[in-house]
Amino acid sequence: MAKPSGAATDGPEGSDPRPRTVDQALDLVDQLREQLAAKAAEVATAKDQLLRERAELENFKRRMQREKSEALRYASEQLLRDILPVLDNLERAVGAASSSEASSTDAAVQASRVESLVTGIKMVLHQFKETLGRFGVTRIESAGQNFDPSHHEAVAHVETDQHPTGAVVDEHASGYRLHERLLRPAQVTVAKSRG
Repeated sequence: MAKPSGAATDGPEGSDPRPRTVDQALDLVDQLREQLAAKAAEVATAKDQLLRERAELENFKRRMQREKSEALRYASEQLLRDILPVLDNLERAVGAASSSEASSTDAAVQASRVESLVTGIKMVLHQFKETLGRFGVTRIESAGQNFDPSHHEAVAHVETDQHPTGAVVDEHASGYRLHERLLRPAQVTVAKSRG
């Protein structure tokens, strides 16, 4: 005799998930509800964790952007702090030159003032170059060198027999590098042959 549709099959217990009685059906429904509630709790926990991590990531991005912006804004702070003493010394030199015996007409006194001023300015210039050097700024040597368009900007040409063609004859403004990067090319006059 054939088994009616929906009837349990013979075999090991638990191999047929269909309940045989109403009580078994209710127990199965309760089990499935518990499993569904557990999965829903897992999903809620995972969603909460995802939202927290996303918020944390957004906060991290904002903090990094703020720190980057601040770092760029104040990147020159140390350089400027080191340049301030140079500015102080220039102000002292100007003050000394303008107030020191300004009314004196004695040529020897005037010559002494000028000599002191020149000495002071040379010291400040030396201090300024040392400060720039600490930050990796170096001067590009140009006079007597061959013209190099990656380091020089030709502002004039001069016909001459005293220098080879393409040689830098005169430097109008010094060029500088920051480590290996060009900050400013040297502005130079370049020799060309008489034609």
